[in-house]
Amino acid sequence: MSTTRRTLLGAALATPLLGWLTGSAAGAVDDDGDRSGRLGTLSDGWVEVHWTPAAQAQLDRFHATVDVVAPARLVPDEWGPAVRLPIRSAQGDPSLANLPKAHGDGTLEGGVCVRTSQGDYRVVNLAGAIRDGLASGRCEVGGAEMGHRSAFHCGLAEGKLTAQPVPAGQPMKVRLSGVPLRPTQEAVDAYTANYGAHPVTVDTVLAYVTAEGTYTPPPAAQG
Repeated sequence: MSTTRRTLLGAALATPLLGWLTGSAAGAVDDDGDRSGRLGTLSDGWVEVHWTPAAQAQLDRFHATVDVVAPARLVPDEWGPAVRLPIRSAQGDPSLANLPKAHGDGTLEGGVCVRTSQGDYRVVNLAGAIRDGLASGRCEVGGAEMGHRSAFHCGLAEGKLTAQPVPAGQPMKVRLSGVPLRPTQEAVDAYTANYGAHPVTVDTVLAYVTAEGTYTPPPAAQG
């Protein structure tokens, strides 16, 4: 197996674990990369990814196990394995009144390590964005940078949003839980091309994501 193919394998196995759903709680960077203060920020937060039996089946297919790169940590519970990654930085609009319109971008601390008989693949420097319900991201796998555009459909409307009541324009604690991630057709086709036939489709839920943090509105919203 070539180095490139092994790197792709590491990324593919880690796909449901990557925290590029940061934007679901914080919101995506403007198309021109603007950080002029028109978007709010998310701080003191984390993203937790619970992968499903469908994702576990693909890990089992390659006899793979998952570990974390600190400060990320594993948080197993009654729903199965999960990984929690602290948010390094995030900005966006959580669109509390219309959750599917949430958009934003962010970066995460730590990462995951996918261990297979072919080698270990450290997936770190995780960054992601969400806009119009589509999640994209980039990461570093085994020292090589990789990008995934429109990798997932994020079921934002299927998640549960809770927000701490505060005066208008003030920082608030927000939590978005149980957001399903389903691969886009582009992601399914890429996976098939590299690894052959599999049962994953655009309707397959690969993971459920929960994100929590303190959302601070942009200065204009604070009056």
